[in-house]
Amino acid sequence: MSTQKIKKSSGEPDEFEASVAQELLNLEMTSTELKSSLRDLYITAAKEVDCGGAGRKAIILYVPYKLLNSFHKIQTRLFRELEKKFSGRTVLIIAQRTILGKSYVRDPKTKGPRPRSRTLTAVQSAILDDIVYPTEILGKRTRVKTDGRRIGKVFLDSKDQANVETKTEVFSAVYNKLTNKTVVFSFDYAGYYHYYFYDDDDDDDDGY
Repeated sequence: MSTQKIKKSSGEPDEFEASVAQELLNLEMTSTELKSSLRDLYITAAKEVDCGGAGRKAIILYVPYKLLNSFHKIQTRLFRELEKKFSGRTVLIIAQRTILGKSYVRDPKTKGPRPRSRTLTAVQSAILDDIVYPTEILGKRTRVKTDGRRIGKVFLDSKDQANVETKTEVFSAVYNKLTNKTVVFSFDYAGYYHYYFYDDDDDDDDGY
């Protein structure tokens, strides 16, 4: 049953999610490369995203955070097979993460502030890391347009340029759909090195 490859926190898988889960099950049953690795893996949701521009689409696989590293180990092979099955759509894996608001209060038994990794800014930054994986982000900066719009510029490792450059528009579109923030990607690092530092007291800043 394909349902063993998708475990939603609530509700039943929709038709698209069921089709993705079925393909994962098919690969587990038929691929000698992936069979053993996929046995204990599953997704929590799947979503198709329209990325604009000549009808380009992406498929987002949401996975439990605890399984992210296991998915990363087979990502190249898994993406190759899924992108063949789904007519060249770009496949991305994003870990399921929980955002805790400023009003979050810990259980009385566990004192202390909310975890920094659970702030809106930190989660959105982690989503960006997931989208471009395995390519490394070398730096980031924010440009403010004259109309007040903020555009993030993300510098990717140029050693992956040949494999990733054709996907950067998809990366930008998916990130915008998920966070409502605009980013562009560049491989021209040129010595620029700047990371945005997160502020726990400001979840509505321009971090990305």
